Amino acid sequence: MRAYQAKEIEAKWQRVWEEKGVHRTDPDAGKTKFYTLEQFPYPSGEGMHMGHVRVYSIGDVIARFKRMNGYRVLHPMGVDAFGLPAENAAIKRGVNPRDWTLSNMKKFREEQERLGISYDWDRYVATCLPDYYRFTQWLFLLFYERGLAYRKKAPVNWCPDCATVLANEQVENGRCWRCDAEVTKKELEQWFLKITDYADRLLEGLDRLPRWPERVKTMQRNWIGRSEGAKVTFTLPELSDEPVTVFTTRPDTLYGVTYLVLAPEHPLVERLIAGKEKEGELRAFIERMRKESEIQRTAADAEKVGMDTGAVARHPLTGEEVPVWIANYVLMDYGTGAVMGVPAHDERDFQFAKKYGLPIRRVIRPRDGELEEPLAEAYTGEGVLVDSGPFDGMDNREAIRAISEHLAEKGLGGPAVTYRLRDWLISRQRYWGCPIPIVYCDKCGTVPVPKEELPVLLPEDVVFDGKRNPLTTSESFVRTTCPSCGGPARRETDTMDTFIDSSWYFFRYADPKNDRLPFDPERIREWLPVDEYIGGIEHAVLHLLYSRFFTKVLYDAGLVHVDEPFTSLLTQGMVLRDGAKMSKSKGNTVSPLEIIERYGADTARLFILFAAPPERDLEWSDSGVEGCYRFLGRVFRTVMRHEELFRNRPEARPEKGPARDLHRRVHRTIKKVTEDVGERYHFNTAISAIMELFNAIGEYPKDADRGTLADALETGVILLAPFAPHLAEELWHAMGHASSVHEQSWPSYDPAMLVEEEVEMAVQINGRVRDRLVVPAEADRETVEQLALSQERIKSLLSGKTVRKVIVVPKKLVNIVAN
Repeated sequence: MRAYQAKEIEAKWQRVWEEKGVHRTDPDAGKTKFYTLEQFPYPSGEGMHMGHVRVYSIGDVIARFKRMNGYRVLHPMGVDAFGLPAENAAIKRGVNPRDWTLSNMKKFREEQERLGISYDWDRYVATCLPDYYRFTQWLFLLFYERGLAYRKKAPVNWCPDCATVLANEQVENGRCWRCDAEVTKKELEQWFLKITDYADRLLEGLDRLPRWPERVKTMQRNWIGRSEGAKVTFTLPELSDEPVTVFTTRPDTLYGVTYLVLAPEHPLVERLIAGKEKEGELRAFIERMRKESEIQRTAADAEKVGMDTGAVARHPLTGEEVPVWIANYVLMDYGTGAVMGVPAHDERDFQFAKKYGLPIRRVIRPRDGELEEPLAEAYTGEGVLVDSGPFDGMDNREAIRAISEHLAEKGLGGPAVTYRLRDWLISRQRYWGCPIPIVYCDKCGTVPVPKEELPVLLPEDVVFDGKRNPLTTSESFVRTTCPSCGGPARRETDTMDTFIDSSWYFFRYADPKNDRLPFDPERIREWLPVDEYIGGIEHAVLHLLYSRFFTKVLYDAGLVHVDEPFTSLLTQGMVLRDGAKMSKSKGNTVSPLEIIERYGADTARLFILFAAPPERDLEWSDSGVEGCYRFLGRVFRTVMRHEELFRNRPEARPEKGPARDLHRRVHRTIKKVTEDVGERYHFNTAISAIMELFNAIGEYPKDADRGTLADALETGVILLAPFAPHLAEELWHAMGHASSVHEQSWPSYDPAMLVEEEVEMAVQINGRVRDRLVVPAEADRETVEQLALSQERIKSLLSGKTVRKVIVVPKKLVNIVAN
């Protein structure tokens, strides 16, 4: 008998599948569609890691299972190929990012093909190729036409030595990652998309996604951060009563304000500190705060630090003047960039006031008592207003509405809703991204490039020296002609955030060869929404939120019929080794290619699916891989040992004895695998059931019915096919079949075969198993008890003892209590 040669088998069938186009999307539009999609990868020079193997294997099992169940399946793949890593590699190696990326793309696809994933490669898309980014630009112009793309000044990280803008990930401890120069903040004109216009719809849509993990929806709700409250307008006497507006969710505490805090970046700060005695110290503090990241400034355990500007603000209802401070925990990008300090009723304000000796004024007391003086901590509970002017004695919940309405009547604010979500800054000052299709003309101003002139191509004559945005070095790119007046103009040299590319790629897969439009709406109607979207929890917020935003804009534009792109979301866990996430820095990585070379792709796939449920983290186990390899080898040998059986196959006769037992086992396994894969995605327990089936086949008596054995082997191979597709194909053909195993219908089970006729029960004496008993499955307690006590071995062991009690656990055990 020939040995199981995984590499040879896998190479053979991958070649056959490609030649025959086995994985091309079924053209039969009469079938029910199923669109399964794994998040496409960034093609780094390091190739695949085990996390990739896991997500692709999960998606492939679902795709193959659905095909075998009669669905018309769309299962595409591509690459998210623009971005900073390729540009950094280009600078480091002195190559063009395109050449680096195309080389990696080729390598990545070859590795994916070696896994045997059933992708329709005819639908492959790469976001860095002009036939794709032409339509990324087309969609940008659609946003621009709809008033959803705009340009304004925004602060960026600036390296003075490199004379370039740095992404947040390029700033390390406040210094440039490349030259170690101190990074500063600089105001630059930047492009934004108005995602805030869709904040409420993005929130509401989450309630219509029952097949999304609840924690993902919670993360998105928190990111959008909708808060109801009031806007309150204070004034600044020394700036001629210039208004400064704060947002608060607790207008009921307005009479407890004892100070105001502005973000260091607030536009009024410069005027407030000019000429002050501590102007130099204040400027140094502001500069220090600007260098800190948002996370550093707002983390729960971060120290709250501030400085008094020396200015005051006038309270809108009492006229009282309160000091104006600047502090690290207030950000210009959240709310209005100003907050009111109510230390008696906000824990953060309380700590800040205690630290800097600011007044603490209580304005709410508990309904059933008074607060101790002085306060040991902020009182954040509900109660009754005190020292609050005309609102004294009012329940604080009622006061929220009453004070908000009072502010509105006085023209000093009023009820308001605010969001944590901010408009999406999409400008990136780098070469390797999708060019923004805008030109600037001294005569016409900001002018969009006509859609018929797209794509705006990335130029070749650029300098990658790490000293500036490479696009600014290309005269052929920067200098152009105004599409409106024909006069001289200059191109926008910012490129788009790569999240733009991944916010619509799932639409392109439905119509990847369209050279007139991003996609034909009819093709979208045919395939969208995605039925199962599979990817990492790390993309739970930004990628998924941006994709939902894009979909809603395209829906409003009449280009798509859905306003939510992904019906079901599966977020797989990480692959760990020695309890930690695999990473080169930890030295605990496992190369997928090494595993494939040594054991085969089917083993890699089977282990990664068997070791843990998809949503759980998976601990890598070398012995677990070995075990899966041994199991596949055993399946191979079992089928090949009976190869002759299929050449002259007898009719199955599973009426009695071992044949009946194996026949029942087959039907129970079909039910288990069908439900675990089709309903729960419990691939690990499905594989376990298949393993048990092959164990039963291995123990099947040589003199038992051979037709039943042949049926069991065929069914076992079909059930194994989604998990180990190459081995299953090899064995299916060894059984004499001409067609592919992956073209077979998924087996169905006979409910009558699931009913047990007999069960084996353990017989215990005082809790220790002493014998086993086979009884009719429907036997009552009295019958089971009598049968257990009549067993010869049990009678012998009970000799001379008194039976005190007999406990029967139906279909499991009998415990005889005796002394």
